[in-house]
Amino acid sequence: MRKVVVFTSLTLDGVMQAPGRPDEDTRGGFEHGGWALPYNDEVMGKVLAENMAGAGPLVLGRRTYEDFYGFWPKQTGNPFTEVLDSTRKYVASTTLAEPLPWSNSTLLEGDAADAVAGLKQQQGEDLTVLGSGELVQSLRRRDLVDEYALLIHPLVLGTGRRLFPDGGGLATLRLTGSTATTTGVLIATYQARRDA
Repeated sequence: MRKVVVFTSLTLDGVMQAPGRPDEDTRGGFEHGGWALPYNDEVMGKVLAENMAGAGPLVLGRRTYEDFYGFWPKQTGNPFTEVLDSTRKYVASTTLAEPLPWSNSTLLEGDAADAVAGLKQQQGEDLTVLGSGELVQSLRRRDLVDEYALLIHPLVLGTGRRLFPDGGGLATLRLTGSTATTTGVLIATYQARRDA
């Protein structure tokens, strides 16, 4: 059975909204977009490259899919572009329709959590969810997340959409690996503990 791995950047207070650009996601009047960029370094680049090289299919929410599609295919000379273009992408959306514009993209049919539960039962490489906060919440409610790979930035924003919002339910996790970057980002991997 495949695992579902959530891979995301977040602040110390759990905010995952708009790490990449000021205009990435301004919902709720969020004004801190692009907060992760000053923390990039060679250590983070190496870890990201290693994870991308061995990653299986991606599972993306609509907003993340459209944001990535609007950016990555236009990047030239970047190794992540080729990897993302060639990677199978499953997209959770109730508003998009087939055919999706980005190569190797498939729209998940019906309820996203049901569709991901079905994908987990298939043979193959693990599924990686990038960003996609609302999708992550629906997967958490169904206990479908097996692992979290978190890039925890030494920053408190005090506002924004969080990975683990209030009322999200109890989750017991086990740390299975960690790496610190030169800029103070802790890259931590946690596995879900279903025996606790």
